[in-house]
Amino acid sequence: LPGVKVREINRLPDERGSFAEIFRDDWADFIEGDKIVQANLSYSYPGMIRAWHRHHRGQVDYFITVKGATKICAYDDRKDSQTKGQLDEIISSEQKIQCVRIPGVYYHGFKSVGSKPALVVYLTTKMYDYKNPDEERRAWNDPTMIDPKTKKPFDWNAPPHK
Repeated sequence: LPGVKVREINRLPDERGSFAEIFRDDWADFIEGDKIVQANLSYSYPGMIRAWHRHHRGQVDYFITVKGATKICAYDDRKDSQTKGQLDEIISSEQKIQCVRIPGVYYHGFKSVGSKPALVVYLTTKMYDYKNPDEERRAWNDPTMIDPKTKKPFDWNAPPHK
């Protein structure tokens, strides 16, 4: 989907462990002028699905899985979009640290995959407004979210090899 991007994170190991820059303001080609204003931390037990929602006020989200593994998805359901019905799926993990950029116009979410909890840092370009949240939500198993590969409702729990 346009605007959905993945940036591989360079991990620098040494005798103490490792170090990685997970976000930098000078990644102009990746962040497209976005300004991060809030950082959040999500801890999800194995198998938990946190989906679907989108934003209407221009918010962009950046997801970084720092522990465990996640399947991060974005789905375009805009009526007049050239990419309507398209879906991006990204597998991210502590073994393959990435920064995943998702424009808020797309429904998006993630699932904790694997046998241990997932720890996800996510950065946003808009502050969360407790009185007037910028979130349009759908159920994680909404049957109108059609997987373009199978032509059936998107199944977060489908085996990855199918």
